[in-house]
Amino acid sequence: MHKIIIPLLAALSLTACSSTERGAGIGAASGAVIGGVATGNVRGAAVGAAVGGVSGALIGNVADQPGRCYYRDRNGNRYVDRC
Repeated sequence: MHKIIIPLLAALSLTACSSTERGAGIGAASGAVIGGVATGNVRGAAVGAAVGGVSGALIGNVADQPGRCYYRDRNGNRYVDRC
């Protein structure tokens, strides 16, 4: 029963957020999981949460701007430009 209630409450808590806030929340949560699994410690989870939160906020911010897209150049730098 807890396996159903906890994700449902987490999803409901994101319904009142803007797309930037949703992107940051989802990015931080998934980054923490990936960082924790990859390194096997709390420090990796914290770094993953930080990186995921910033990346998710950037992607969510672009979602609020019609006609703007999120790109990466050949050096791996991210930027936003017209689609």
